[in-house]
Amino acid sequence: MTYELTGLDGHVALVTGAGRMRSIGRPIAVELARAGCDVVITGTGRGPERYPDDEKAAGWRDIASVAEEIEALGRRCLPLVSDVSDPIAIDTLLAATLEHFGRLDVVVNNAGAARGPDRFPVTELDPAVWQHVMNVNLNGTFHLSRAAARHWLAADKPGSIINISSVGGKIGGPNTAAYSASKAAIHALTSAMAQELGPNGIRVNAICPGIVDTSRLDDIDRGEHWERLLKIIPMRRAGTGEDIAQMTVYLCSEQGSWITGQAINVDGGQLTIR
Repeated sequence: MTYELTGLDGHVALVTGAGRMRSIGRPIAVELARAGCDVVITGTGRGPERYPDDEKAAGWRDIASVAEEIEALGRRCLPLVSDVSDPIAIDTLLAATLEHFGRLDVVVNNAGAARGPDRFPVTELDPAVWQHVMNVNLNGTFHLSRAAARHWLAADKPGSIINISSVGGKIGGPNTAAYSASKAAIHALTSAMAQELGPNGIRVNAICPGIVDTSRLDDIDRGEHWERLLKIIPMRRAGTGEDIAQMTVYLCSEQGSWITGQAINVDGGQLTIR
């Protein structure tokens, strides 16, 4: 017997930050489509000059390329440029989703601020950089979660929110004050919303990836330093976007319907128990 996840056929999912080729957002969008969802995907509208070398070599076109993958699976896709840190842009995004598809069932808050300018000791961290990380990671998650929840409550419909967080929100770490604080705050937001919205059938969970091999980590040389990082993972390998996508699909499925308010580690065993 084949075990199948059910309950997503004909549903509509909205996935933010889904335009990069080697990423978490892209496989989440693709696997939700494979599970039966039509998908709205967002990106920042970055120009080709900002693409990493492998995307340039592949002729990558950001969310347009991901939309083609989803449509090749027989599902519909609406690719939109959007700024998750702007509540007005979020209202526009939700309205476009409902106008195009007529419903919304799943929200995946995956968009995140780029690594780099925030990786400094807290005493040297530029307040503008701190604010940018909070605006994208935390405020963006709040704005879209709030808008979706308001829609579901008004329509008397259930829904599922998945917040892509990080083990960094549980363990912190030097030179990651803004990032770690934003992710820890997402855990608190997830808990509060799950408790408030659970009686209405709305579930809210966070997924906490560990070290995932995406283009966001290309500032780390894939040599000796990378191998040292892998040694802190009991499974002795980095994660993939698909590892995170599979947990996302499960949490949104009927089989995950009694799970809410959790911050679940998907990290190869880097963290245990907590």
